[in-house]
This record gives sequence, C-alpha cells and structure tokens, in this order.
Amino acid sequence: MDGETLTMIFFFGGLALMIIETLVPGGVSFFLGFSGLLVGALRWLGILEDPATSVITWLFTSVALILAMRPLLMKYWGGESSFKLANEDVEAMDQVVDVVEPVNAEDSTGRIRFQGISWQAKTLEGEISAGSKAKIRYRDNVTWIVEPVDELEE
Repeated sequence: MDGETLTMIFFFGGLALMIIETLVPGGVSFFLGFSGLLVGALRWLGILEDPATSVITWLFTSVALILAMRPLLMKYWGGESSFKLANEDVEAMDQVVDVVEPVNAEDSTGRIRFQGISWQAKTLEGEISAGSKAKIRYRDNVTWIVEPVDELEE
C-alpha cells in the first residue's frame, strides 16, 4: 500500500467516524475520527511516513483524547440526566385506601388495597371494617399502619 492511499484512509476514515458520531452519540467515535484526521494531516505534511508509526500515533492520540477531553465535553454538553431519591413510604403517607379485610390493633391479619396490591395492615387503636376507607400513616416493615377516614375527609 502506498503512502497516499494510507493518508486518504486516515482522512476519510476520520471523517466517517465523525459523521457516525451524529448517529451514535457518546463522544468516542468523534475522538477516533479527529485522531484519524490529525494523523492524516501529519502524513500529508510528511511528518509521519511509516505506516506502523501512523497507526501507533492514531491509537495513542485517540486514547489520549478520549481520556482527557471526553469527561470535559460530557460535563458541558452531556445529555440530560436527573436524580431523584425514591421513598415510597413518604409518597404513600396520607393516601386513602380501601380496606379489604377488617383491620385491628391486635394483629396484622387485616388487609388494605394500595396501588392495586393487597397489603397487611393494622391500626394503632380501634377497628376498621372491610369495605370502608382508611388513610395510611406509615409502614412498619411490610405492614401498613392505617387509621380510619372521617366522612368529612372522603
């Protein structure tokens, strides 16, 4: 393979990789392509002549750019991300639920329907009959602690 062909492979390969970056974003193919353009330019200027040296230069330049520049670019032009602590217990507090089986304060045999699932429940005092509404106060392991809902709250 002659020197001009290898130089054109670096140029067009670099351009192709940079175009691929628009289809598959992430920053890696852009830096691989940029390194290809850089090595192609160095070969065109006559600074790099040996094919093995050109490939090694491309590899090291690519790795250096990815390690040095990608974190910086992702910091300023990275995709959207969000972080939210999920605490289902806090979100469940004060939710009005249906009582499926009678709920009392003595044991956890009572059941409520919350988010379409039947859960164990108990009250702190008194009893809530099946078919009525209850309000979630908090959770004790897998048992919801509920209280009766006043007619005014319904």
